[in-house]
Amino acid sequence: MAPPWCPLFWGWVQPPIGPPFAAQQPDPAPGDPEGALDLGLAEDHFSRPVVSGVGVVGIGGIQRAQLTLLLLWWRWQGLILASDVPQLRRAIEECKRVILALPEHSERQKDAVVRLIHLRLKLQELKDPAEDEPNIRVVLEHRFYKEKSKSVKQMCDKCSTIIWGLIQTWYTCTGCYYRCHSKCLPLVSRPCVRAQVSHQAEYQLSICPESGLDSQDYRCAECRAPISLRGVPSEARQCDYTGLYYCSSCHWNDLAVVPARAIHNWDFEPRKVSRCSMRYLALMVSRPVLKLREINPLLFNYVEELVEIRKLRQDILLMKPYFITCKEAMEARLLLQLQDRQHFVENDEMYSLQDLIDIEAGRLGCSLTEIHTLFAKHIKLDCERCQAKGFVCELCREGDVLFPFDSHTSVCADCSAVFHRDCYYDNSTTCPRCARLSLRKQSLFQDSGTEAEP
Repeated sequence: MAPPWCPLFWGWVQPPIGPPFAAQQPDPAPGDPEGALDLGLAEDHFSRPVVSGVGVVGIGGIQRAQLTLLLLWWRWQGLILASDVPQLRRAIEECKRVILALPEHSERQKDAVVRLIHLRLKLQELKDPAEDEPNIRVVLEHRFYKEKSKSVKQMCDKCSTIIWGLIQTWYTCTGCYYRCHSKCLPLVSRPCVRAQVSHQAEYQLSICPESGLDSQDYRCAECRAPISLRGVPSEARQCDYTGLYYCSSCHWNDLAVVPARAIHNWDFEPRKVSRCSMRYLALMVSRPVLKLREINPLLFNYVEELVEIRKLRQDILLMKPYFITCKEAMEARLLLQLQDRQHFVENDEMYSLQDLIDIEAGRLGCSLTEIHTLFAKHIKLDCERCQAKGFVCELCREGDVLFPFDSHTSVCADCSAVFHRDCYYDNSTTCPRCARLSLRKQSLFQDSGTEAEP
């Protein structure tokens, strides 16, 4: 019959029947380096120990180093049950010594590392219990909420170290997504950029407005830590958006598209910006705050895509009145096709930085053309009510029904009547509809004057 299995901390080993325990050498002390160096990992000379209470009654075939390891295992079991910090620290040190003694990359060493992790988790729970931390903290207009996730690894925005969610309490600002350890909350010096966006939503439109380190007193623009270009005591890193210099804790060399370079140079190459600037640009990227006709009107002469986008947006604004008065269009919620760019159905002048990025990449032109085609199909083909709101050219009275968003039409600026473009520009007279409305007003005025006479 095969010998029984012997449980040890690294697994289960089937030991052979060996000589009696009395024939073995005296056991070394648990901290003896001679026994710690050879733990019997090359051979399986283990016999099943007979345990009674807390002592060993009989052990056969266990060599000196193997017995040392078994004694260490029993000691760990006793220390793991401890509930105070000093005992857990002793257990951690004992586990470290065994890990160093075991062969590298062995399965037994890996199991010992797992045991060490469990000990450290228990120690961290005693030192920093999560249940004592409040769920909401307000610091410098940040609204910090305690995170529940334990498996996601993040970086602390304050100390620039890893947040181990499994053993550490950490918070995230719901406005700007600033993340930090619980212990770093009192040290936060950066105000919430969400409040800045709400109070003053505008971009810095000067390209890298540098003023020099001397204007900052050779200190970080955010945390005021000493910095220099030589890297002593800390490296000075320039933010391409603000032109200011920051330390390595406030500037992680994050890359972002700078609005000033995009508007003035049509340059969308990501540049290095500080953490604060990166958060601000991320919150502002979809806000329509750029009026290109005022900031850089010459841009439309050099970027053909901008001209095409402007024409599509103007057509969509002309289609909007049809959808607002059409029951079928309201039920189909056609205007929600532009729910991510609501400013497209409000005006044709304002742009967001994301609009410019998508125009440069060619994405916005394709998607907006598809939406334009869908809207035109509803008005001209699918909906009879919308078709009935079309126009007939009053100058030639020929051709199909016209709509103001057709490419071959012109619209009267006064009465919004629609004509063929060639007819409108070839005819030097006034708009027939404007003339008819003017005569009607005069007739009404004369009728009201006649009734007023006695």
